[in-house]
Amino acid sequence: MASPERSPAPRALPRPDTPPVALTVPPADRPEIRPLSQETLRSHGARLTVPTYDRAALTPAVVHLSVGGFSRAHQLLYFDEVAERRISDAWGVVGVGLRHRGMQAALAPQDHLYTVVERGPDGERARVVGVMVDYLFAPDAPAAVVDRLADPRTRMVTLTITGAGYRLDPHSGEFDPDDADVLRDLAHPHAPTTVFGYLVEALDRRRRAGLAPFTVVSCDNVHRNGDATRRAVVGLARLRDEVLARWITDRVAFPSSMVDRITPQTSPEERAAVARRYGVDDRWPVITEPFSQWVIEDTFSNGRPPLDEVGVRFVTDVGDHELMKTRLLNASHSALGYLGSLAGYGRMDELMTDPLFVAYVTRLMDDEVTPLLPPPDGVDLAGYKRTLVQRFANPAIADGLPRLCRRGSTKLPHHLLPSLRQALAGGRPRRLLTLAVAGWCRYLRGADPAGRPLPMEDPRAEELQALALAGGSDPRPLLAVRPVFGDLGDLPEFVADLGAALEQLDRDGVHRTIAAALAAGPALPLPLPR
Repeated sequence: MASPERSPAPRALPRPDTPPVALTVPPADRPEIRPLSQETLRSHGARLTVPTYDRAALTPAVVHLSVGGFSRAHQLLYFDEVAERRISDAWGVVGVGLRHRGMQAALAPQDHLYTVVERGPDGERARVVGVMVDYLFAPDAPAAVVDRLADPRTRMVTLTITGAGYRLDPHSGEFDPDDADVLRDLAHPHAPTTVFGYLVEALDRRRRAGLAPFTVVSCDNVHRNGDATRRAVVGLARLRDEVLARWITDRVAFPSSMVDRITPQTSPEERAAVARRYGVDDRWPVITEPFSQWVIEDTFSNGRPPLDEVGVRFVTDVGDHELMKTRLLNASHSALGYLGSLAGYGRMDELMTDPLFVAYVTRLMDDEVTPLLPPPDGVDLAGYKRTLVQRFANPAIADGLPRLCRRGSTKLPHHLLPSLRQALAGGRPRRLLTLAVAGWCRYLRGADPAGRPLPMEDPRAEELQALALAGGSDPRPLLAVRPVFGDLGDLPEFVADLGAALEQLDRDGVHRTIAAALAAGPALPLPLPR
């Protein structure tokens, strides 16, 4: 494995040299709209940046499992930059879909090309990404996915499978051997259905063939995601073969990583706007912000990609960077998502025009979360938080609050509840953290105070909504769900505080409840509640 070394400080992904264009284009300037493909690529070069490297010369060394909007706006863009700058042609990417056919249907007719539009307050830039050389839909071709992973050219596997995909007990952190899909993979190891079934089968084939293993890099917002991935892979391997499990433990690198880039869902309207503005008929473009960050632990089992030359930072330990990002950005996203939705907002940029919510999230980060964080080496936390507020308020992104409210039962135990638990143990301020949890509990009832329905996308949606409706302002039924809350329901002081916050939300509404919580903290000038 490569030895750790210092790398440049993390920075935003390098932008294309083309200047930003205005967010609207007069009808007379609209180009002819043409499909996106390798054949039409050169014709698009006048309006947006296109690959100038030889795509056919790329070695398919990276397999990304579960391709979505974020991975296409983040990890693949870094590898595309490696190729575009002629740093190396040895790190082409093969995408793998796990559940939904839509990505395959969009990418295949486009020769796996797609458009990334980077939007900031000053305008936008667009580029076509060409580093994906193939795409496989796993349910249709499990053997082909295993073959690709076992291919000697594959040196790195990256994952964006969400926290629920790791099959780990939320409190012990250990692999769940009784999961139904895991049992199916054990019964049919050559035709796996889970990510870890694919990884274990491919690693076993590489071991038996005498090949070096690939490096596995998780890009999910999971605490110590490299360790979580190792526990899942080794846990499944041990159920198959103890010798295989020991080989994986000794030979395979699972570096933890921290990824950061706000990437909303692409709407049909956005796709149409990209076509009108740039003349490119892309079936699934990606809209994202200018900021991008990737920090990876510097341990690799089959060669390290030269990502540090395009803005990735390699570090000895990613833990402090991960805590900074998950407990500031992700926890703030959850808090604002639930409370903002209850207040009737639909988008983050609209919410951030409300000075009360700006004061809330600023104080949440400054007073209750930051004092619990070890400062990451070389990072200005105060500057990072200012940047977060600016990113939340970016009107060009228009990030929908429903996206931020998804999978709360998975996100809150990783992003928000650890800070709350730590504050409780240390006797530290926690009023705003508690209010964020109350916002989620109130959101789970499925409608805002005006009766408008709230979208519920959560693996425990049915169970949690029933408990939220049954409990009302009493949080104890929800707190009894130990896979989510652990032992927080056993702490009388917290139960009382959370119940009081829920009662106040029901009685006074979101704005007056937030104003009261802020007034009870350090004295600062507060906006008047609505």
